[in-house]
Amino acid sequence: MKSHTQDFGVAGTRACRGLRAPRAWIALAALTLGLAAQAQTLRWASQGDALTMDPQSQNEGLNNSINGQVYERLTRHDKQLDLVPSLATEWQQTAPLTWRFKLRPNVRFHDGTPFTADDVVFSVNRAKSPVSTFSVYANAVGTPVAIDPLTVEFRLEKVNPIFLQHVDTVYIMSRAWAEKHRVTRPLDFKNKEESHASFNANGTGPYLLAERQPGIKTSFKRNPAWWGWNGGRADATGNVQEIVYTPIANDATRLAALISGEIHFVLDPAPRDIPRLRSVNGVKVITGPENRIIFIGMDQQRDELLYGSVKDRNPFKDVRVRRALYQAVDIETLRTKLMNGLSVPTGGYTPSPKGAYDDAQIESRLPFDLAAARRLMTEAGYADGFEVTLDCPNNRYVNDEEVCLALAAMWSQIKVKVRVNGMPRATYFPKMEKWDTSMYLLGWGGSVTDAETTLTPVMRNPGAKGEGLYNYGRSRNDAFDKLAAQSSVEADPKKRESLVKQALTEWKQQVHSIPLHRQMIPWAVRSTVDVVHRADNWLEVPWVMIGK
Repeated sequence: MKSHTQDFGVAGTRACRGLRAPRAWIALAALTLGLAAQAQTLRWASQGDALTMDPQSQNEGLNNSINGQVYERLTRHDKQLDLVPSLATEWQQTAPLTWRFKLRPNVRFHDGTPFTADDVVFSVNRAKSPVSTFSVYANAVGTPVAIDPLTVEFRLEKVNPIFLQHVDTVYIMSRAWAEKHRVTRPLDFKNKEESHASFNANGTGPYLLAERQPGIKTSFKRNPAWWGWNGGRADATGNVQEIVYTPIANDATRLAALISGEIHFVLDPAPRDIPRLRSVNGVKVITGPENRIIFIGMDQQRDELLYGSVKDRNPFKDVRVRRALYQAVDIETLRTKLMNGLSVPTGGYTPSPKGAYDDAQIESRLPFDLAAARRLMTEAGYADGFEVTLDCPNNRYVNDEEVCLALAAMWSQIKVKVRVNGMPRATYFPKMEKWDTSMYLLGWGGSVTDAETTLTPVMRNPGAKGEGLYNYGRSRNDAFDKLAAQSSVEADPKKRESLVKQALTEWKQQVHSIPLHRQMIPWAVRSTVDVVHRADNWLEVPWVMIGK
């Protein structure tokens, strides 16, 4: 497969051939070892790969994390996930519908182009494109206007109570670079479009994209001109000079590479391997909660299932069927046997319980009750069950396909025959974005605990500005949609809390999706490497220290 590098010329190395003199070989070997020791290369692996180097095409956790080595946003998150300055040094809300940002001076893109307010305006407008899966957030920040080269003003049409969290989703690109390479619009990933931005990158961040070989490896070199080094960012004290990211799909192979020292850091060790890893010399396991919920979505739009045997009606349109499936999930077995205790079962629908204001009623699960589930199936006219295909990614942080297989076995107890369709993320997300699914597993979360970033993109009725962009089941609930829409523009905290709780309660009562659990994400690292585990499962490489 052809490899790609950023276009301003980071050169690769080639193997030396033809050295015959032993002394020359020894000298070369010593030099190579010395350089390797100084290079402080971080070798990082997980199941999947980045989907694209276009930072505004696909809003997916691993993809964002890999692109985040090159690109920056106006703000960033510290170790506690609080928003702090990045490409913007300060900001203030100057009126109910106006925010003003002062930009960091003397910042340059990797090709040497100066960073200005014009790049911010361009990037926000680019992310509003309908083919961008960030569009729902970019649309929420209003109209960006360059006041001067280092000042940007955002003018909103309506109040946005989490404006800063929305701004924090947009990576800043160089307008000049995008125009030069004809990538002024994000690539349409779901329709397999490729562009110069698929394999090349030009950000302002701490690392330069050196080589991109999809499915094989992606490597980065330290950007010596980054503003954050040498005191520009007080917490950027890491010593990583090079990053080599390698997708290793097989759990056992990934584990063996870590234990042998070939890999320094594994983002997603399989839960079943954690007890063994804890006893391996030279390896440490770091575990913490992730701000992410795993749930099952169902097509509630079509009159018949895409892959079902029942062709006269769609069983998921009946709330009794949705509730029956929910009550047939043995969540405790899922937690103990499959997740090895590394999950927190929930009946909530937000990545963090904070999104529901820690409301115990919203967070409570329907009980596991096969008898009740069978009664509901009979009442709905499905005593003999039905057939359905369950779409699942099979190369994410934790193997979601295994969760799907476990659910298929549980649902067979109420005579629902499930065919699990596991696929790589690069196939899964385009399929979902075309609404080509009857039933699917999705994980949703990140750095934001507020309910808004779930209510609007994942749960609302599909709309023109990205509402319901990730509502792959296309459920429609006008009562819920009205409450959620009101909460999005309510400035009063108490009134907004009431609206959010009412919306989540309505969704819960109608069982538009089936919540499973929140993940506990373990990282596995060589003992000589220090990393900071963050609740959004993000590896911040400027914090990483590699010892001897």
